[in-house]
Amino acid sequence: MRYRLEHANICVRNVDSMIRFLQTVFPDFQVRKDVTNDDGTRWVHVGTNETYIALNLSQLDPAEAWEPYGGKPGVNHLAYEVDDAEGVRERMLTAGFEESTPPNAHPHRCRVYFYDPEGNDWEFVQYFTDDPALKHDYDLPG
Repeated sequence: MRYRLEHANICVRNVDSMIRFLQTVFPDFQVRKDVTNDDGTRWVHVGTNETYIALNLSQLDPAEAWEPYGGKPGVNHLAYEVDDAEGVRERMLTAGFEESTPPNAHPHRCRVYFYDPEGNDWEFVQYFTDDPALKHDYDLPG
């Protein structure tokens, strides 16, 4: 059986800044649908024909800012496999996005992490092997 994430749905305070983040990471992502309802709620689908992120404009301010890895229930990060992690890193830094974790060294993968404008953490991993034992070797640093 094959599995893949078709989409994720995220509630955000600034839809346009999230679109910029996603299109910087994934240059082939396009706005598939952008709707503002009569009540002022806005939702956008940004991605490809195969996968996308649904963005919904938040109608409320959070009681406190989300902090990934803070110990509270919630998503610590989303991870995407990419073909060129260093290319993602260069694009993100050039666009002014903040790294959340220093680059790491591992012989079989490269991972880079960035905060989105909402404070969520995203991982982008490039594997240098198809061997699952090597890809998922957690005994080595990185």
